[in-house]
Amino acid sequence: MRLFIQVNDGQPVGHPITEDNMRYAFPNVDLNKLPSNFSLFERVIKPRIGAYEVYEGVEYGLVDGVYKDVHKVRPMTDGEKQIVINEARSNPPYASWIFNEEECRYYPPTPKPDDGKRYRWNEDTTTWDIIE
Repeated sequence: MRLFIQVNDGQPVGHPITEDNMRYAFPNVDLNKLPSNFSLFERVIKPRIGAYEVYEGVEYGLVDGVYKDVHKVRPMTDGEKQIVINEARSNPPYASWIFNEEECRYYPPTPKPDDGKRYRWNEDTTTWDIIE
């Protein structure tokens, strides 16, 4: 379904609306030949945020002639990154797991089997036990 947004002086106003709502709210607007105060709108999926990135929100902006979601993501400062690393290092899931600083996550010393069965980590034996 198509989305639309109202535009005043080149700036999006309010939030995008669906085609059905557009027809209901603005019955005299030809959706195939929009007046200058309306534009098509495209949703853009929120990007996956890396371990050392900060999501700062979304704005609506004109991109390649179409109004879209513009997601704001920035890299963490060195100070923010160090706080995240310190917190992660102080909370390992298991004593035997290895911290990967580049990804800011822990990995087991032995990879979990990928055979379709369910497993649980056994810290006493440092192995994966099948869950029955």
